[in-house]
Amino acid sequence: MMNRFEGSPSREAKIRYLDGDFQIVLAGSHVVCAMTGKAIPVDELRYWSVARQEPYVDAAASLDAEKRAGALPNQRR
Repeated sequence: MMNRFEGSPSREAKIRYLDGDFQIVLAGSHVVCAMTGKAIPVDELRYWSVARQEPYVDAAASLDAEKRAGALPNQRR
């Protein structure tokens, strides 16, 4: 069985984002933030959207994605 963090040091991982966890579909060293384009090491991944299946580098990028999607309470779409 493959360790969840194994993979090529330069290959982007393919991940299925779940509630409170994620499943590695294709091993790699990192994913790319959907908002900033920055590489996020898989072992440092903490923020993502299950609905949009997107990773985010930090809480600010996650909030920006929610705003972009019109997903915040009291936000007009």
